Amino acid sequence: MTRISTKTHGLLDYVVGGALAMLPQFVPCTKSTARVLEAAGIGAGIYSTMTDYERGLAKVLPMEAHLALDALSGAGLITAAVLLDDERPAVRAMLAGLGAFEIAVASMTATEPYTRGRSPTPVELAADRIADYV
Repeated sequence: MTRISTKTHGLLDYVVGGALAMLPQFVPCTKSTARVLEAAGIGAGIYSTMTDYERGLAKVLPMEAHLALDALSGAGLITAAVLLDDERPAVRAMLAGLGAFEIAVASMTATEPYTRGRSPTPVELAADRIADYV
């Protein structure tokens, strides 16, 4: 299976985290759903800055722990989709889809940057080149 590089994952972290936090401004939802989305987005932004990868700032959180937090966040979004029964079905489906996306990305991401002894695949190299332009 092709892995997502840690560099590309870092880009996804900041884009998805920001999008999650801002989503309640664009999608009509209940206050509870808005809080869940904002917390997920802000939380992802915070632990992404602390992760030991190319796009991290503090580099104190191991990549394996970061990926576990991503998977837990995804599970939390899926759980919210199930429990927030006062929310519209379309919004609940969106929450579940975002949660599944987070879990999928976490499961497909490499745990070490290329610079630590692992050679990238051609697909990973292409994804990194694209990420460099964004």
